[in-house]
Amino acid sequence: MIKKVLIANRGEIALRILRACKELGIKTVAAHSTADKDLMHVRLADESVCIGPPKSADSYLNVPAIISAIELSGADAVHPGYGFLSENADFAEQVEKCGFIFIGPRAETIRIMGDKVSAIKAMIKAGVPTVPGSNGPITDDDQRTLQIARDIGYPVMIKAAAGGGGRGMRMVDDESDLLKTIALTQNEAGSFFGNSTVYLEKFLGNPRHVEIQVIGDGEGNAISLGDRDCSMQRRHQKVVEEAPAPGITDEERQAIMKSCIQACQNIKYRGAGTFEFLYEDGNFYFIEMNTRVQVEHPVTELITGIDIVKEQLRVASGLPLSVTQDEIKIRGHAIECRINAEDPVSFLPSPGKINMFHAPGGNGIRIDSHIYSGYTVPPHYDSLIAKLISFGADRDEALVKMSNALEEMYIEGIKTNIPLQLDIINDEGFKAGGVNIHYLEKKLKL
Repeated sequence: MIKKVLIANRGEIALRILRACKELGIKTVAAHSTADKDLMHVRLADESVCIGPPKSADSYLNVPAIISAIELSGADAVHPGYGFLSENADFAEQVEKCGFIFIGPRAETIRIMGDKVSAIKAMIKAGVPTVPGSNGPITDDDQRTLQIARDIGYPVMIKAAAGGGGRGMRMVDDESDLLKTIALTQNEAGSFFGNSTVYLEKFLGNPRHVEIQVIGDGEGNAISLGDRDCSMQRRHQKVVEEAPAPGITDEERQAIMKSCIQACQNIKYRGAGTFEFLYEDGNFYFIEMNTRVQVEHPVTELITGIDIVKEQLRVASGLPLSVTQDEIKIRGHAIECRINAEDPVSFLPSPGKINMFHAPGGNGIRIDSHIYSGYTVPPHYDSLIAKLISFGADRDEALVKMSNALEEMYIEGIKTNIPLQLDIINDEGFKAGGVNIHYLEKKLKL
């Protein structure tokens, strides 16, 4: 087993990783910016090391500083969490070249899955369903491109191969706009991502966002922990997640899980990962794979009883997975609400001092958070300050528990999106289950 882990992240996920390490008897090192010296995981870690000033580029994205921190602390592994350097293939490669363990997939796997075109090719090979499209980069052959779009049928989507977070995507309704939109997207992709490659896909009108959680041992063995529904989104950012996805049949679920496991076996996937799909009219269409632990992993942990972060640590230590696919049983229903330090109406960030914090509790309630009374939320990072998760015997019970927990949760001193989350949880359309990815924005009239 790994002896000491440097946690190269902050906030709730850093605390989550620390807890898993402590349960496994692994020593921890908290790498933090000057703005984060009072974070809870920094206080609880066996050691801490400052890696730079508040700006992410100078601290949490500063590869030389993090590598130096690993060396100076005597850690033998680094856990990147999510965001920051978690899906940076160059960082993963450098960590391992320096003789340390990167708790995540191999660098070459991150590169394959980080490029949408190469990821789609890998999925097609494994039999994972993909969105009808160019199945590769758009070339300089305009006539070929126009014909592909005609065969797919309008509207179509132009997407950057290295895109993400809603950037590098444009919809085209008419053939007359296709070529100039492709050129515009290529320019944008080159500016934002340093890669101007784009590809073409069929536009799906009212899909849901359903994803499959997997874990591989890096030796060709892999398991799936079921699905999650993440359709409640605002500007391509997830707001509420749940597991299992409502309205998916067992046959559909088993078929898509099987294909995802096959894909992991093909590439000898190592660690935790998530296959993300658009789901419409009973069909799954692959959109991307996240090669890291997801923000929403707790809902899967609650319905399966599997600690995903501990599995990451086991696999990185060269140990086998703790369970086989036959041993995984999905029970009950779990829902997660992301609690952000932001105005619930304007969505503007609301950093500042938390004068008082009361965490909800009771049977079936979990809260993953780094905040405490007296903690100051800095203005430099993502506004996520807590994840509130409910678990019930079924979806209705999980919804009731979540509504009660949101009413009980109290944060004084800053604004939060708790009122919005209460509105969503009690929304009749959401309570019915199976809303599409456009539902929340229509509700908010964005």
